[in-house]
Amino acid sequence: MKLTDYFLAILSAFILGVNYVAVKLGVNEFPPLFMVALRFTIVASVLLWFAKPPRQHFPAVLLFSFTMGTLHFGLIFIGFENVDASLVAIIFQLGVPMSVIFAWIFLGERFGWRRWLGIAIAFSGAALIAGAPQSSSNIFYLAIVFISILAWAIASVQVKRLANYDAISLSAWMTLLAAPQLYLASAILESGQIEALTEASLAAWGGLFFTAIGASIIGYGLWYHLIGKYSVGRIMPFGFLAPLFGIASAVLFLEERLTLITIIGAVLILSGVMFVQLRSLPKRSSNDEHDPAPLT
Repeated sequence: MKLTDYFLAILSAFILGVNYVAVKLGVNEFPPLFMVALRFTIVASVLLWFAKPPRQHFPAVLLFSFTMGTLHFGLIFIGFENVDASLVAIIFQLGVPMSVIFAWIFLGERFGWRRWLGIAIAFSGAALIAGAPQSSSNIFYLAIVFISILAWAIASVQVKRLANYDAISLSAWMTLLAAPQLYLASAILESGQIEALTEASLAAWGGLFFTAIGASIIGYGLWYHLIGKYSVGRIMPFGFLAPLFGIASAVLFLEERLTLITIIGAVLILSGVMFVQLRSLPKRSSNDEHDPAPLT
C-alpha cells in the first residue's frame, strides 16, 4: 500500500469511530427516527447524482432498505438515546460473527471449529458486559441495540445477493427508499420534530451532518475506495481501529467512563471478531467489497 492510502485507511476508521459520538450528540436533541430520516435524506440527495437505477434489483434493494435502513439504523439510533456511545461501539462489533452465522443458516456457507471458537469468545464478552451493572446504560435499550445488530447481520446476507450492484448505487437507493419509511415511523411513534428543527443546538446539527456527510459519504467512501483498490485482507485490519477510535472519542468528548468489566468484555469481543475475520479471509473475494461494514 502507498503511504497516502495508509493515511486514508486510518482517516476512514477515525471518521467512522468518531461517528459514534456524533450520533450521540444528535439523538440528545433530535428524535432518533427523525434524525435517521434526515441523515438519509442528506445522503440520498448527494449520492443519487452518481447512482445507477436498481432496475431488476429493485425488490431486493427495497427489502434491504427496510432491513438495513429502517430496522438497523432506526433501532440503533433509538438505543443510542440511553446507551453510552462507547458501549455501542463495543457491542456493535458482534455484527461480524452474527453475519457469519446467518450466512451459514441462509446461504449454506460452511466454516470450521476455529471460527466457532471466535464467535464463542466474542459472545462471551457480550454476556459479560450485559451481566454487569449498567451505569448510564439501560439494559432494555442495550437489548434494542442488540436487535439492531441482528438486522445488520441479516442485511449483510442480503448484500451478498446484490454483489453485481455497486456500493454507491446501493447506498443511494437504500437511503432514498428508507427515508420515507423512517419519516412515517417517526410521525407515528415520536413527537417534537418541529421543535428539534427550530431549537436544536449547533452540536446537534453538527452531529447530524457529520453522520451524513462525514461518515456515510466520506468515511464509507474512503473505505469502499480502498477495498476496491486493494484486497479485503489488506484493508480489513484497519476496520478494528474504528471501535477503538469510537471508545476513545466517547471517553474524551462525552466523558464516559469505562469499567474494568466493560474493558475485559471489549477485549473479548474484539479478539473474537478479529479471529472470525482472519479465519474468513481465505474465502473472501473482491465481490464482497460492499458488504456493510460494522460501523454506524
